[in-house]
Amino acid sequence: MQLTDKKIISVSKLIVKTFQRLGIDTIFGYPGSSVLSLYDELYQQDRINHYLLRHEQSAVHAAEAYSRVSGKCGVVLVTAGPGATNTITGIANAYLDGYPLIIISGQVATSAKGKGAFQEINFTEMVKHCAKAVLKIETAEDIEHSILQAYLLATSGKKGPVVIEIPKDILDSHTEYRNLSLPEDNKITYDNIDTQKVFELIKSSKAPLIISGGGVVHAKAFKELFTFSTMLNIPIVSTMMGIGTFPQNNSLYSGMIGTYGDIAANKKLISADLLIILGSRLNDRILNAFEFDKFNHKTIILVDINSEEISQNINVDYNCSCDIKYFLNEMTAFIKNTKYSVPLSSFEVEKNTQNAPLLSESLTMKKIIKELSEYIKDLSIKITTDVGQHQIALINNFQFNLPETLITSGGFGTMGFGLPAAIGASIASNKSPIILFSGDGSFQMSLSELAVCKEYNLPIKIMIMNNGYLGMVRQLQQEQCNERYYATAISNPDFVQLAKSYGIDGIKVDNSCDLKSVFDIALKNDRPYLMDFIIDPRENV
Repeated sequence: MQLTDKKIISVSKLIVKTFQRLGIDTIFGYPGSSVLSLYDELYQQDRINHYLLRHEQSAVHAAEAYSRVSGKCGVVLVTAGPGATNTITGIANAYLDGYPLIIISGQVATSAKGKGAFQEINFTEMVKHCAKAVLKIETAEDIEHSILQAYLLATSGKKGPVVIEIPKDILDSHTEYRNLSLPEDNKITYDNIDTQKVFELIKSSKAPLIISGGGVVHAKAFKELFTFSTMLNIPIVSTMMGIGTFPQNNSLYSGMIGTYGDIAANKKLISADLLIILGSRLNDRILNAFEFDKFNHKTIILVDINSEEISQNINVDYNCSCDIKYFLNEMTAFIKNTKYSVPLSSFEVEKNTQNAPLLSESLTMKKIIKELSEYIKDLSIKITTDVGQHQIALINNFQFNLPETLITSGGFGTMGFGLPAAIGASIASNKSPIILFSGDGSFQMSLSELAVCKEYNLPIKIMIMNNGYLGMVRQLQQEQCNERYYATAISNPDFVQLAKSYGIDGIKVDNSCDLKSVFDIALKNDRPYLMDFIIDPRENV
């Protein structure tokens, strides 16, 4: 290497230094030969912690949950070939729910590309359909700028995952460290809000309704939403990703809307003449529960950081592309100045109507959830879920009164999300207790991550709803296939013995157990713990 005034360092060292300057202190990943030099560089520093998950998909889910809880950009590091392709489901999940990640994947050396080299795959072409952006590194000089660009893209506007693919020979090389300027705080250019028009639309409606979506979570506009809604006496429903944005014990809240939503909430959605949609795409899981023409007679105000995502079937009367917190503050200030006399809501007081009856003489999800909700009502504890009946049962029966309590897979509906998400959430909150509410089918998709819970002594409290079925599919076969159940009954291991094989204590719970005593045992310690609930397979949501 020639002597020069330039500061020449290894590309791996440059990546680590750039991450450190960005304030990134946590990486989730799985090593391999194409990224060994970067792992070696991580070994030689102590400002960034690396967490080894047992599968690359789990690493992405953990990074997403870490981002949700910490507010930081999650980072994932994987090798080439299957290491990279295994991340795609996790990337798609973060993309649809809108959380910032940087995924660095290795790739075969540039001289080997296109020659059928070991573990060569056109990963960037595959993943570009479910990532916010994909950056292919062509030269070592591209690296520093690309990382800063990836960070800015991931954390600005509607947040999302950005992939950086680095060939092995470039990662193993040296380049100039230019100490480029870090991205400034994201400055969003907001639409000018026509506060007068919005106010007139609200004032002329007889049955207004607020739909609170995941965008409220991203904007952290919880106090602003509460002020706006209570000041105008406007009822609120939420999407799945909007759960917890408004206290559920407040009389204005009716529940979640959509296919598996609360009956009262769906009734209000149908009868409303004005919808104020805050940070929701109104995807098919909401709209398919209704006939589209039921929406076309409504007046619709849409507020979203990316308002182009609204369903094409919906006619929007006022579209505002801006930060939701900014919108709510502007409207609250304007309405206060008008000295507007708020009329009583025309909606009847009706909420939290449970769809399915409680089965007698059996242990049910509804009973477990109701007792859990009461048990932890005074605790600030986060809950992650997998996807299926248990997820819907939790949402419809647990009382989420605090924001950012529920961590679930919304847009992609990913089974296997819950356990790695609990890991990321616990790490982000300095090893705080996290409850994982899972089903027996979902849990088996990522159960190897029990090793991570034990290795890092993460106090994750695992609650498995064990009914011996892929419950949601079984319910659909009951309703749509005349009870022809095929390929939905599943065999399960002894989950308690499985946990013990990882060094984790557990208990099997049936109808003879006192649930409060079970919660006492499980939650009042600082270690991981597994509860295997044997529930009635007939229970539907």
